[in-house]
Amino acid sequence: MSDQPVIIGVAGASGSGKTTVVGEIIRALGHDQVSVIQHDSYYYDRSEVPEEERSSINYDHPDSLETALLETHLRSIKNLEPVEVPVYDFTNHCRKKETTTVVGKKAIILEGILILSDSRLRDLMDIKVFVDTDADLRILRRIKRDIAERGRDLESVVEQYLKTVRPMHLEFVEPSKRYADLLIPNGGRNTVAVDMMITKIVSITGTSHADLS
Repeated sequence: MSDQPVIIGVAGASGSGKTTVVGEIIRALGHDQVSVIQHDSYYYDRSEVPEEERSSINYDHPDSLETALLETHLRSIKNLEPVEVPVYDFTNHCRKKETTTVVGKKAIILEGILILSDSRLRDLMDIKVFVDTDADLRILRRIKRDIAERGRDLESVVEQYLKTVRPMHLEFVEPSKRYADLLIPNGGRNTVAVDMMITKIVSITGTSHADLS
């Protein structure tokens, strides 16, 4: 078995339950066996754009993300080289000065809504997962998250959803699920699909199942 980390892509629309699925993988393999990289960390820095104009940028289009840098980082991790992942401030739409060091472990989880729509990233993944959840649940979860964690108000969340999130979902995210090796309907609540996924990941990574409960 190769000593290279296994890269697991977890895609799906905003609010689909990706974070829950990622949590199940970490719980199964153990924190010491898994590193997580979020595509969202690679949003371009917008500090040079006037603050009042930043909110009008389409952050749901693939061009808003520095995916080439992410690709470089994934290749480095495959070679067991540590990388410095950007830290993004979603309130101000800027990258912070500090970075997060990520090292290769048994498994690297790559999470993001657009990761399966980019062939450069797909080619580096060993397992491709798409978390599929009804649109009404997704928008409710997004509203709750953006208000609580990203300093948004209800009006701005709804406006962004109608203006960019939904159109970009239909153009890029939804079609990308055809590239997935495994579809997980209803997110982390689908215990059967999650258990099947965990079994496969444990097999490929050569790890033991950390969750013995």
